[in-house]
Amino acid sequence: MNATAGTGRLVRLALRREKTLAPWWILLLATLAWVMVGYIRRNMPTPEAMAAYTEMINHNTFFRSLGGRFVVPDLGFMASWRSGGFLYVINGLAAVMTVVRHTRADEESGRTELLRAGVVSRYASLTAALLVAGGLSLAGGALSAIALITTGLDPVGSIAYGAAITAAGWAFGAIAAVAAQLTQTARMARAISLAVLGISYVLRYAGDASGQHWMTYLSPIGWSHLVVPYWGDHWWMLAVPITVATALSALAYRLVGSRDLGEGLLPERLGPATAPKLRGPISLSWRLNRGLLIKWAVAIGCFAVAAGSLTTLAVHLKDTPASFATQLVEGFGGKPGATYLDNGLWAITLICAYVIALYPVLMVQRLRAEETSGRTEALQATPITRLRWAAGHLVVTGLGTAALLAIAGLAFGTVFSVAAGQSADVLRVLAGAMGTLPAAWLIGAICLFTYGLVPTAAPAISWITWIATVVLGRIAGPLYGLWGGTPAEPFHYIPNTVAGAPFDPVPATAMLALSALLLASGLLALRRRDFG
Repeated sequence: MNATAGTGRLVRLALRREKTLAPWWILLLATLAWVMVGYIRRNMPTPEAMAAYTEMINHNTFFRSLGGRFVVPDLGFMASWRSGGFLYVINGLAAVMTVVRHTRADEESGRTELLRAGVVSRYASLTAALLVAGGLSLAGGALSAIALITTGLDPVGSIAYGAAITAAGWAFGAIAAVAAQLTQTARMARAISLAVLGISYVLRYAGDASGQHWMTYLSPIGWSHLVVPYWGDHWWMLAVPITVATALSALAYRLVGSRDLGEGLLPERLGPATAPKLRGPISLSWRLNRGLLIKWAVAIGCFAVAAGSLTTLAVHLKDTPASFATQLVEGFGGKPGATYLDNGLWAITLICAYVIALYPVLMVQRLRAEETSGRTEALQATPITRLRWAAGHLVVTGLGTAALLAIAGLAFGTVFSVAAGQSADVLRVLAGAMGTLPAAWLIGAICLFTYGLVPTAAPAISWITWIATVVLGRIAGPLYGLWGGTPAEPFHYIPNTVAGAPFDPVPATAMLALSALLLASGLLALRRRDFG
């Protein structure tokens, strides 16, 4: 049989399966790149305003390193600096999820074994996954470049930026291909790939923040940053991710040929023969999901500690034009006369809250994964019913979300207080972070409701819910002129107690009541529908 037999059919099948999700990834990339240009033109309309912003950011290590090692007062460079740090990660994430979905996940579900009953070679699934993921990465980079060119930016720089976005997707698609051969489960393949993605971002950030640029050169995310679109246009740098992607893809093909279908090269760690502490659905959920919570806690804690360097921002805000500095904090809802620093603290707290709101989304999706794997069906042979199983999972999810917000508030507040010499700031930042908990719980409740009602569409709806919350929120809203965000997302109703706004219990109570209603409805739907 030809080594690529059946690849064309598998590509068409993969594209058909991706038609409901892939367009949103591509549209998200192009939209973020496009709106950033409009944001900069609206808020830095003069060379003086752009120069003031550039000077402020270049003197603040925390914010400057979010986009690279330096900032210059150029529209194209500023746009790529502001959005690149996100777009490279987003495209890499999309490639990882696509490759794992069409390789290891299909093997785990038995779909690959069924397909191989036809004229399909052992390499066809991997080839199709890499082609589809690579094509989607290319489409995202190309559409982003076209969107930037239509705004009037330099075509050469726009194409270089689009190529850097594409290269990030190719590199992480190849990393996911290798991870899919090493592990026996899709969950572990995603965990390895996403860990590499996270480490790559941390390496790149640490290298740009500390001036130890060797760390940036070791990071796949850093390779895209080193293209420096609109300023250096280092086309030769693209050879690095392309070469690495090619080498890793070749390694993945070699590994495919050296393992049995359904098996991974890394042996599965056997658990203990007995579990005396496993006494109910809550302890079961904790045992299954504690690893994810620990990883989230470490990541959130590291980000919050790094954000403590925000204190230097207040000094440089005093040197900026008053109208420009006012726009930076407009719409955050603090008390009249709140300082730029107070609203800056609230902005960082909200960023943490929006990110942590993804945790309940992922946890609810784990319910679906446990259901489709058949493990939960076997569990129901015990006294644990499906409702008790789901309720135990929800308890761990809710408490885990609260713990992550507490870690973010404590870490950020403590580091900032030590740097600023104001011990009282620990409590107000912690209180502000915990005040966002009802909004995060509401997002999780929406995900559980969709899982109980329409389980096959629940993952897509859950992702759309979280993405819409972020895009319509107070942090992303200023990108398209909405400094206060929109009333369509729950965090909009959280009072800015960090900047002195009075706490209003009505929004929190309403969100908690709505969450309870959605959870009850979702559990009722789960009880009545067919399982599996």
